[in-house]
Amino acid sequence: MSAPQTEALAEALRPLTANPELAAVFCDIDGTLAPIVRRAEDAHVPAEVSLLLARLARRYGCVACVSGRSATEARRLVGVGGIAYAGSHGAELLEPGRSSSQTVAAFQSWEQRIRRFALDRDTRELRRLRVRIEDKGAISALHWRGVPDEDAAREHLEGIAREAEAASLITHWGRKVLEIRPPIPIDKGQAVKTLVERAGSRAALFGGDDATDLDAFAALESLRAEGKLEAVVRVGVRSQEGPAEIVERADLVVDGVEGFTRVLAALADG
Repeated sequence: MSAPQTEALAEALRPLTANPELAAVFCDIDGTLAPIVRRAEDAHVPAEVSLLLARLARRYGCVACVSGRSATEARRLVGVGGIAYAGSHGAELLEPGRSSSQTVAAFQSWEQRIRRFALDRDTRELRRLRVRIEDKGAISALHWRGVPDEDAAREHLEGIAREAEAASLITHWGRKVLEIRPPIPIDKGQAVKTLVERAGSRAALFGGDDATDLDAFAALESLRAEGKLEAVVRVGVRSQEGPAEIVERADLVVDGVEGFTRVLAALADG
């Protein structure tokens, strides 16, 4: 990164670095901290990124990863115990140093029904298409990244999505993944609001690359409009598969995991 680019990044982050004890740093994991891979279980957060997050935890008032993964899986993947993890798109909260997470009771009560819905659709056709089902507790994720015929897989999953909606379940499309969720109002934005209010933050940053991260962007803007935050920085992590809105609604745009790593480094050094 050139000197002018470094200076511009430092200036964009000044609302946080000027008073770090009253600032919050939030980020997605997959596609933001860890490169997107064919199989979700093979994702890897680089050691450099984990070390940066550990440094940020010692400097900033609140640091958290907000993920669609379970909170415990998110912590395992990131490997930093001194930060918070909001898992399952905000339905779980694992606080720093705690061994277990708090889960929204209404969300957890749907776990068996969501699992049964997914198992009932684990058919010969789904296996022929090589769609992979990821059991995330009260969320089931159906992945088609890298299958032989991605278009046919997507078409088949559109039928499953219609069945889920007919059963009053919530569907969400991500980067080559369909999630089946309980009809419970949860999203990353709610997790961000809770963490900001608990920490008493006055400035906050969120970095993300996918559609679910737009809820966190909206939450930051809402908190600023309500006067609960003085400054927000929405970092859009640009990718070929990510929604255009991530770039359009961002205050700062970076390219991929490497670009967001530079943001973390600037926050640590600022």
